[in-house]
Amino acid sequence: MSKLVIVESPAKAKTIGKYLGPDYEVTASMGHIRDLPASQLGIDVEHGYEPQYINIKGKEKLIRELKSAAKKSDQVYLATDPDREGEAISWHLAKLLGLDPAAPNRVTFGEITKKGVTEGMAHPRAIDTDLFNAQQARRVLDRLVGYKLSPFLWRKVRRGLSAGRVQSVAVRLIVDREKEIEAFQPEEYWNVDALLKAPGSAKPFTARLSATAAGKKVAVHTRAEADAIRAALDGASYTVSEVTRGKRKKVPTPPFITSTLQQEASRRLGFTATRTMRAAQTLYEGVDIAGRGMMGLITYMRTDSLRLSDEAVAGARAFITGAYGPRYVCNYKRTYKSRSATAAQDAHEAIRPSEPSLTPDEVDKSISGDTAKLYRLIWSRFMASQMADCEQDTVSAAIAAGEYLFRASGYVVTFDGYTALYEETAEEKEKKETALPPLEEGQTLALAELKTEQKFTQPPARYTEASLIRALEENGIGRPSTYAPIITTITDRGYVERDQKKLKPTLLGRTINELMMEQFPDIVDVTFSAGMEKNLDKVESGKADWHTTIDSFYKGFDASLQAAEKNMEGKKIKVPDEETDEICEKCGRKMVIKTGRYGKFLACPGFPECTNTRRLVKDTGGKCPKCGGRMLQRRSAKGRVYYGCEGYPNCDFMTWDEPVPTLCEKCGATLFKKGQRLYCAREGCGFEKQLQKGGSGRE
Repeated sequence: MSKLVIVESPAKAKTIGKYLGPDYEVTASMGHIRDLPASQLGIDVEHGYEPQYINIKGKEKLIRELKSAAKKSDQVYLATDPDREGEAISWHLAKLLGLDPAAPNRVTFGEITKKGVTEGMAHPRAIDTDLFNAQQARRVLDRLVGYKLSPFLWRKVRRGLSAGRVQSVAVRLIVDREKEIEAFQPEEYWNVDALLKAPGSAKPFTARLSATAAGKKVAVHTRAEADAIRAALDGASYTVSEVTRGKRKKVPTPPFITSTLQQEASRRLGFTATRTMRAAQTLYEGVDIAGRGMMGLITYMRTDSLRLSDEAVAGARAFITGAYGPRYVCNYKRTYKSRSATAAQDAHEAIRPSEPSLTPDEVDKSISGDTAKLYRLIWSRFMASQMADCEQDTVSAAIAAGEYLFRASGYVVTFDGYTALYEETAEEKEKKETALPPLEEGQTLALAELKTEQKFTQPPARYTEASLIRALEENGIGRPSTYAPIITTITDRGYVERDQKKLKPTLLGRTINELMMEQFPDIVDVTFSAGMEKNLDKVESGKADWHTTIDSFYKGFDASLQAAEKNMEGKKIKVPDEETDEICEKCGRKMVIKTGRYGKFLACPGFPECTNTRRLVKDTGGKCPKCGGRMLQRRSAKGRVYYGCEGYPNCDFMTWDEPVPTLCEKCGATLFKKGQRLYCAREGCGFEKQLQKGGSGRE
């Protein structure tokens, strides 16, 4: 009896084929095989929003091969990914191959291991029509918004623009944050710190002014106030008035879900969301491990769930016992609650290694690069989640001096627990804290130095990929599978740009956002968009009809579109040019940044009188070691980044090595980074400095 199994990718087919053996033929659909037409709306809005699917262009040969293989087979199994998109691909395959969607021909694998594949094949089911309808509703909704809004933007702003149901909200979040930063008024404040030594202790510790002796909180706003406090403390005695000791436990963070994996990979590894998901997909579908062959190293990577199988937990506990000892195993069954009460992908486990005993060190012998780094991150986080708490002794001291009260606090780790293996990056500042010396009430401390330091309140930080994903998740915008495409879309469209890993809106992005807020406020409203996501989740759970859900949205959207056309009849919006400090050498005007078919370039704003244009180069902030001119980032004819002096051709200094904003300790020149080494390029200096692993050279 011949059996055909259809998956999405050749890599996945190869891994699964190894486990199923010669009685099965495993082939790949190469992703979606049918979709809405690219050149027309493809949705019958007059008759229940029925989509008009067509075979994807270029897949004619593949479709013939799949039909032929299915005809020869006694049984066809649809084994696409276990999520909405995978269910939709299986539904379309069933339609194309003449299979009954209600028949038990759908199989899913939470992990692509022998156990995972065997279990999946043992429990075939019908295609989940609710899950398919949830995907179909999203596809129809996104097509209606994009296909109706994009032509409007082409006419009212310029060609080539697009708007989307989720991407427009993401742009708004970034624009709103930029407006907060621009409107921020910094406020001056001063820290007053006493460096104190306890009897018998050589190393001073820091205590910060916090209140008056009467307990009233002290806020120092000016230098005059700081100087007055310093004068009042002149000759004062510093005495420990209160010591509070305690114990605390730090609990490990949960294993990864899609959003937290993307966030932590961004913070710790510098990966974009797209790069993270590409590596995770490879780890899930299978890699060749020495002595084991092709195997999937992690469970399915698109999940909202923090659930873990009993078998996986048992495997983790066994490994921890052997590697660290029984005390390092959590002495109870640790469970984590998902953030969302209606986790959209709760059918899956959290992201974890498929075989907990397979360590990153062993895996590193067979794979490298992004996949190896990401596996180590996933494995470590999962293992740590099943380890014992970190135990700490804490101490807090109040120190009286004259009419003021200083406070100092610290801790000592008495048992490292899970931190022996893994700590989330957000915790790294805490690791730098130092313990306080032994302190007792009534003890007199020696003042080593009284420091006053001017500070200013800081504006909110721009979003990074990690913090934007967190904001989208917390606001209920989008779903795990959409975060990476959202960020890719808004950067590719030129609405947002990266500035030292921070996401900054462009003038185009701000212009489009302003237009959307004026004419289509619901589309860019966070609350409205989150409500739409909840409605789509109801479709998935079978609690709502997808046609009705689309209709309730589209009627309001269509009315807004017609009103916008009327409001902007005969109007066209000009995107402001971004002015630079570069001077046009032909007419003396400040040049502006424009965007053409090959990207951004500098142009004279005096066009058409002055047609001067120039390549756009980035100022690195570094100085040329030969002439002191600005070091600019340039690209070679093959697209490779290099760095050259702005004085070219009069100064010919260039290098492939990046200038860093750190000055040479010997001569004060800009340093350059090569691998894990900083060096000075000024002739005759010879200064070098080795960076710690992972260091950037930025201070």
